[in-house]
Amino acid sequence: MQKLNREQIAARVAQDIPDGAYVNLGIGLPTMVANTISEEREIILHTENGLLGMGPAPAKGAEDWDLINAGKQPVTALPGASYFHHADSFSMMRGGHLDICVLGAFQVSHTGDLANWHTGAADAIPAVGGAMDLAIGAKRTWVMMEHVTKEGHHKLVKTCTYPLTGKACVSRIYTDLAVIDVTPRGFEAIELIAGLDFDELVRLTGAPILDARQKIAA
Repeated sequence: MQKLNREQIAARVAQDIPDGAYVNLGIGLPTMVANTISEEREIILHTENGLLGMGPAPAKGAEDWDLINAGKQPVTALPGASYFHHADSFSMMRGGHLDICVLGAFQVSHTGDLANWHTGAADAIPAVGGAMDLAIGAKRTWVMMEHVTKEGHHKLVKTCTYPLTGKACVSRIYTDLAVIDVTPRGFEAIELIAGLDFDELVRLTGAPILDARQKIAA
């Protein structure tokens, strides 16, 4: 079994974004999705610091540090891109104008609760940003993350133990092992990486998970 690397997870997320969608990519791992969207596709990327029509990261040496995303990383602007005030950007987020947001996470519960801004540790630096607005404002919230922590702890859990970003907001999760939908029945795996046995996925998931691959195939 060869786990997906971060670039491969990003490409898998991009594969499911429909053409014409307005999408926000959260700080961290989700920003990599922008680099995997082909020029032939029309996906409009939004960043909460005031840009609609964001493109991939610039080539090294071609950075314009007046043009950055919310994570202060240099980005490019595609033809037709627009710039606007921070408050207008948050109005887009809170007003339900984004089709999808892709966020990282520390934990996701089987009911779709999201914890991604603070681990609760005394020495941890909280990072609220716009995730709370995105999680409840976007029409669909997807999470992109490794399936377990570096220490092997579960990130898909029955109940989040970290402070919540939003309740019942996550609809799909992309990990280095699987694509998982959050449904009224809980976690449902719709895709596994090659070589991964479903029983192993169950062992690595901290909440009950159903095998929905036959349902998808049908």
